[in-house]
Amino acid sequence: MTTLTSPSGAATRARTTAPPGALAAHKKRITSIDALRGFVMIIMLLDHVRETLYLHLQVTDPMTVPGTPPEVFFSRLAAHFCAPVFVFLTGLSAWLYANPPGGTPRDVRGYLVKRGLLLILLEVTLVNFAWSGNYHVLYLQVMWAIGFSMLALALLSGLPRWALAALGVVIVGGHNAVAGVIVAADSAWYPLWTLMLHRGWLVAEGALKVKLTYPALPWVGVILLGYAFAPLFTTAVDAARRQRVLLLTGAASLLLLLVLRGFNIYGENAPWTSGATAVETAMSWLNFTKYPPSLDFVLMTLGGGLLMLAALEHADNAFTRVCSTFGGAPMFYYIFHLYVLMVSYRILLAIFGPNQGTRFGVDADSFWIVWVVWLAMLPLLYVPVKAFGAYKRRSTQAWVRYF
Repeated sequence: MTTLTSPSGAATRARTTAPPGALAAHKKRITSIDALRGFVMIIMLLDHVRETLYLHLQVTDPMTVPGTPPEVFFSRLAAHFCAPVFVFLTGLSAWLYANPPGGTPRDVRGYLVKRGLLLILLEVTLVNFAWSGNYHVLYLQVMWAIGFSMLALALLSGLPRWALAALGVVIVGGHNAVAGVIVAADSAWYPLWTLMLHRGWLVAEGALKVKLTYPALPWVGVILLGYAFAPLFTTAVDAARRQRVLLLTGAASLLLLLVLRGFNIYGENAPWTSGATAVETAMSWLNFTKYPPSLDFVLMTLGGGLLMLAALEHADNAFTRVCSTFGGAPMFYYIFHLYVLMVSYRILLAIFGPNQGTRFGVDADSFWIVWVVWLAMLPLLYVPVKAFGAYKRRSTQAWVRYF
């Protein structure tokens, strides 16, 4: 899940007035952002391969530890990092767009509104069809949540940075307090409650049904935190200070998680329990709610994400360059990989037929096939994504910037 907008293209066009040393440092920071985004996109592909070939054995949210194989659990757990990192980087990238190094500040509201509306439009058209193959049900998923968050940030972006950070903390940290509240489907508040904090049907009957899987409010909190965090990536902040802040904030997030989760204090409505084995106990401890993302879920994913962001700024190798390539054309990658999965699945279904009820999929004891397919798809996706990224950098077409 995403920012599905990369700061690299806009930043490149706006850097001409900055000093050469500042430009080099800025490029290094932007590359680390693209590399982190690309890394979680690689993990996202694993989760989407799982959903394509293993849908007949779908996981719950939070996962049901007894009966869920560890390989399935930890594959899904790795994918938990995708959406929070994407949304956080969306906010961070929006601030970088509005404040180019050495350039004239730009209007971030127009940037956010146009991209937010585009994401929602793509969600209910191209993305929805890629997942379901029809329009009988409209699923509001991660693109909807990011698009809504961008619209909310556009509305709130004029607030002082401290106010945005405080509001982000309150939303991310406070929504668990009302996680157990149930609003009846016939209540006038049910649509708003579902959009903001509850996973469920918005329209359950009729020719066109609408189901929301990504309640939006917690993701608004995450994008606000990313926007408030972004000034750390200006040319005015030296690398040593940025590294300290990233490392300390990431470590503090994980330490807070250890305390809150360790004693089942707050932040996750599914308490952990001791299992029959050490692995089951670890699975229970790490079993966080994603829909909507609990505080513990965000502490784990953003805490780890910040540590990775610190490490990637000084990493330059084949792997990080591959990650940066994927992260430099995020929306193209996202839509393209969904259609590759859809077409591939239909070919497999046509060749082998349904072997899991009405679906084609792998057996419960053959989950390793999901990993093999995931790794095989990466080089197949890399070539067209790299080609589009090169086209994006040299193109003067306005629409290309959105991908």
